[in-house]
Amino acid sequence: MITRDECHALDATDELAPLRREFRLDDKVIYLDGNSLGPVCERTRARVQETIDQEWAEGLVTSWNAAGWMATPTRLGNRLAALIGARSGEVLVADTLTFCLAKLIGGALDQRPDRHVVLTDAANFHSDIYIVEAMAKRAGRPVTVKAIRREALTQELDDDVALVMLTHVDYRTGEMLDMKDITSKVHALGALMLWDLAHSAGAVPVDLTDADADFAAGCTYKYLNGGPGAPGFLYVRSSWQGVLENPLPGWLGHARPFDFELVYEPAQGMQAFVTSSPSIIALAALDGALDVWDHATMSQVRAKSLALTDLFIQLVDERLPGQFDVVTPLDHALRGSQVSLRHSDGYAIIQALIESGVIGDFRAPDICRFGFTPLYVRYIDVYEAVDRMVEVMAVGSFRDPRFAVRHAVT
Repeated sequence: MITRDECHALDATDELAPLRREFRLDDKVIYLDGNSLGPVCERTRARVQETIDQEWAEGLVTSWNAAGWMATPTRLGNRLAALIGARSGEVLVADTLTFCLAKLIGGALDQRPDRHVVLTDAANFHSDIYIVEAMAKRAGRPVTVKAIRREALTQELDDDVALVMLTHVDYRTGEMLDMKDITSKVHALGALMLWDLAHSAGAVPVDLTDADADFAAGCTYKYLNGGPGAPGFLYVRSSWQGVLENPLPGWLGHARPFDFELVYEPAQGMQAFVTSSPSIIALAALDGALDVWDHATMSQVRAKSLALTDLFIQLVDERLPGQFDVVTPLDHALRGSQVSLRHSDGYAIIQALIESGVIGDFRAPDICRFGFTPLYVRYIDVYEAVDRMVEVMAVGSFRDPRFAVRHAVT
């Protein structure tokens, strides 16, 4: 059984350990919810302050030009591209994930006018299902959205499928899909492939170019630490740019926005997918958060992620035998950067853990989620988290009725 001292020794040799100092974290709190909201980092605070105090307060409206505000969505897109295996000029930061998906779904359906089916995962995040059904209703022809078991994808694929939309890493279980293999199967039947990277970007290595993905979208407030409600991003493979149309056009996606023309003419490249004025302060927060990624590679992040999740699973098995079901895949090739445990009292257990200083979260009906973000989570954090879990379960503190009271956010 691994010891506390052994975990300290792992931290002492961890090449990512210095990056923890970039974040504002209370050492009394073990934060294992970066898969829901990343913590604030010092570079974010500094960048936002600069934007408010200098660019906005002093530069005022001139900062659209002088500070380069107008180009921020594409500039940050290029910064993100390296983290998801995209080329420069293929990623845009704008809107939120759901709006980004809406643009890509609408545009994709227009590219397959003779097809009438969209396939998605029945276990997909609910917002993804809501928006794909809404866009299908507005396709200008009958389009059926089929929410299927992901294992049945091959059987469901045929020449009437226009689009397949899947989430790369399952938000409940942490299961990771084989992006390249699935994309190849989808293309073989002439359909288009859209990936949701909400639990992938900054968490696991992603190579959209190698996978030959058509489109992708994601959020930046989880593993990328962009802040609550931070902007989303969308990816359009270069071969689709100038072909795929933005179904939600706006003036800043126009080729000449300040000519104020009444007829829409899309700008070149990813700029065509900008709709309205970007949220400059929110983008500044993300800009600062991305600075931390200049000092880490995804291969380093992945290696530590697997080590942290392996350690957590091992300690839960050893110290809490039979008390939880581990629903996250044990196979590294199928695992994201979280571990999900099933328990009938999962919600109350999470609330009791939060009071003890271990922050995870709960997903209905019975999933306790713990995210492991290698930029700031330490091996000793994993050990101490399980230590406190053992105490919560042994004492039974989670049975206190107050821990059963549901909050607005679980």
